[in-house]
Amino acid sequence: MAKSLRIDAVSGKMQERGWTQAHLAQQVGVSSQTVTNWLKGRDFPRPNALLKLAVALGLGFEKLVDTGDATEPVIAFRKKAGTKTTDHHISKARGMGHLLKPLVPLLPDTRPLRTLITSPDCEYGQLRKAVEQTRAELGIGQHAVLSYSHLIGQFLRNAAVLVPVLWGKKDRHENALHIRLPEEDVTFVYLNLDVRLEDFKFWIAHELAHVYTPELAGTDEGEDFADAFAGALLFPHECAEAAYREAVGKPQSGLIATLTRYAHQHQVSLNTVHQQVKRYAKNAGLSLLPVEDRTIHQVRNRGTGATVSEALFDPMPPDANKYISVASSVFQSEFFIALERLVKERDVGAGYVQQVLDVPLKDSVSIHRALAA
Repeated sequence: MAKSLRIDAVSGKMQERGWTQAHLAQQVGVSSQTVTNWLKGRDFPRPNALLKLAVALGLGFEKLVDTGDATEPVIAFRKKAGTKTTDHHISKARGMGHLLKPLVPLLPDTRPLRTLITSPDCEYGQLRKAVEQTRAELGIGQHAVLSYSHLIGQFLRNAAVLVPVLWGKKDRHENALHIRLPEEDVTFVYLNLDVRLEDFKFWIAHELAHVYTPELAGTDEGEDFADAFAGALLFPHECAEAAYREAVGKPQSGLIATLTRYAHQHQVSLNTVHQQVKRYAKNAGLSLLPVEDRTIHQVRNRGTGATVSEALFDPMPPDANKYISVASSVFQSEFFIALERLVKERDVGAGYVQQVLDVPLKDSVSIHRALAA
């Protein structure tokens, strides 16, 4: 169904603040006529304007926008070139979202001050500002290595529940799944641990961008911004500048060695460093480093690389108790704590566990047994 503004909610907040349409337009950065068109239902705000409108009025997305069904889960798969998210994928994920609803009352009832990026823009300067503000809130400088603990802590503070899963190696988009429940104002982020370590931090930062920009979740604009924000957050302008100045003028083997060293230092992929250095050079009007994207991919793909699951669990696969323990301790996830309460208090069976985790029945039985013990 088409989205529309909840005019009564907007008008009520304007009246409460004593704002005219002109004043609201000034706050959002649009013309008075644009606001008039919104309030008469002639037009709907673009994503950037919608986020600014939500912040200006102090209204959450679900109170500001009528989607036709406020209970319908919002789904976002990470976009990957050459792959397509089918109706089957979306339908299955929405089904998981509806099944997650009974877990929400069992999660900690915390309503922290959420972080919102009100002007999600892939333009270099705007992206740099967003990254500077985010890192400042995290208490780290622009040259500092962004740790997993910094990233993971942000999900907890923004009512987003990380759900680490063992889905095996995937070649498509299914390695990360974002399910937002607008009515409950909670987001579940599934992260596949069977992926390369060097890619994992990027994926977490990508999903964090979705949490910061809830209106863009499930849209192409949201995917583009999340990818751009993740790269810039993990390897900011200052790091890219330093890497460029150190690598420029070196033969190809030397510059690749330089970029690889920065990638290892920041625990990200060589491609992430290369792309951020390339964006820095383009923005600064400098010559690009003489190395093609395909060469970078060839270098990074020479070794298969350890997976997150292999780093966390020895031996593989882990037993259910170890898996649940790591989810709670390493990822600060309340998911299995809430699921355990559901299993014990409502006598929920292994079939439910299988559906909300999307795992084989054999694995769900083991997990259910561990939770019920």
